Amino acid sequence: MKLYRTNLGSFVEQDGIHYRVPLTSWDALVTHDDLHGYLLSIVNKGEPAKDFLPAKIEAPIGNQEVWAAGVTYYRSRSARMDESKTAGGGDFYDRVYSAERPELFFKSTPHRVAGPGGCVRIRKDATWSVPEPELTLLINHRGQIIGYTAGNDMSSRDIEGENPLYLPQAKVYDGSCALGPCVLIGSEPLPASTPISVEIVRDGRIEFSGATTLAELKRAPATLVEYLYRDNSFPFGAFLMTGTGIVPPNSFSLASGDRIRITIDPIGTLENEVVQGS
Repeated sequence: MKLYRTNLGSFVEQDGIHYRVPLTSWDALVTHDDLHGYLLSIVNKGEPAKDFLPAKIEAPIGNQEVWAAGVTYYRSRSARMDESKTAGGGDFYDRVYSAERPELFFKSTPHRVAGPGGCVRIRKDATWSVPEPELTLLINHRGQIIGYTAGNDMSSRDIEGENPLYLPQAKVYDGSCALGPCVLIGSEPLPASTPISVEIVRDGRIEFSGATTLAELKRAPATLVEYLYRDNSFPFGAFLMTGTGIVPPNSFSLASGDRIRITIDPIGTLENEVVQGS
């Protein structure tokens, strides 16, 4: 089942048919004792909604924080080592990749998150900006993974590469995060064969494309969640981006007007336009 948040309320989709969710508070849905069962009961009633409009879809977030995991794919490890080697931090990322404890960092508050069709930003003081397509977990307040969505962890590689301690500035700013288009609700983990792909369109042509699968993800999502919830409470739940296995070449940087399309089957495609920070 797919759960959508719109400005008309929430809807659940099953087999291409949409049903209105009576419980309109997104935070109440995320903290529901049995969200999967609740949504299944709505589908089983069989009363299709007539007012679901794709143009009204918003980012699937209420009062949840967004966190992220770094260096969880070998490709990300290599890119981070390369970008930071002149700052003396080249081996930091190799140590993180091999360590038992994962790298976890705060990514975004809700007001900084763009939804489907919205705009993501590149910092005005950055010269090397890339998207990071990531499977993103929706976790309830009890630390249980209840769903999955597509995420874009926008990153200023030149700022982080100058000094690893600049990571918050490279990662956390207005429009630095996008989520959507829905949350895939299910009781089973996504298979390792799940594909993740990205296309960046510039002036009507594909400037960059790449793909990976969850088989390349080194750390299990459940392990990342366990570390995130250690000595941390999330009364409205949280989102956790699980890292990227797709990194454009060093010669590439995003430009204003680019369109980023991140696709994760069976979640769907998250598309955003890039704008320059002001």
